[in-house]
Amino acid sequence: MPNSSRLDEIDRRLLRVLQADGRISNAELAERCSLSPSACSDRVRRLREGGYITGFAALLDPEKIGRGVLIFVEVVLDRTTPEVFETFAAAARRAPDVLECHMVAGGFDYLIKARVRDLAEYRKFLGEVLVRIPGVRETRTYAVLEEVKSTTQLPV
Repeated sequence: MPNSSRLDEIDRRLLRVLQADGRISNAELAERCSLSPSACSDRVRRLREGGYITGFAALLDPEKIGRGVLIFVEVVLDRTTPEVFETFAAAARRAPDVLECHMVAGGFDYLIKARVRDLAEYRKFLGEVLVRIPGVRETRTYAVLEEVKSTTQLPV
């Protein structure tokens, strides 16, 4: 499978359509991308095998499942050693409230995106999980007041 600079326009169209509707039938996908169903199926299989498509998922409404509060947290570690990084990363992976955790360059070490029921639930997560991770020196919390844009679709 070619790298991203070698994807042809049909591959890019397939990826755009699948990002918008991962449940589309192969027949409908083929029609929308001007392919035969077998050629469409082959291309999608190659895109999956090549790692361009990493999976399919249902997107849930956070409000309806009791996770309406979105929080970002900057985390500063007390030391920047491989052991501290790995300990923190492993703990973040285990925490169900953490949706994303990114090691970043700049004035702090990690940026966490979390979803919780309410601020009391976040306070519990902060006190019982986050600040108890060995190596955490400081956190800064940002509660989201309004989600202006939230998408899972990458420009292709």
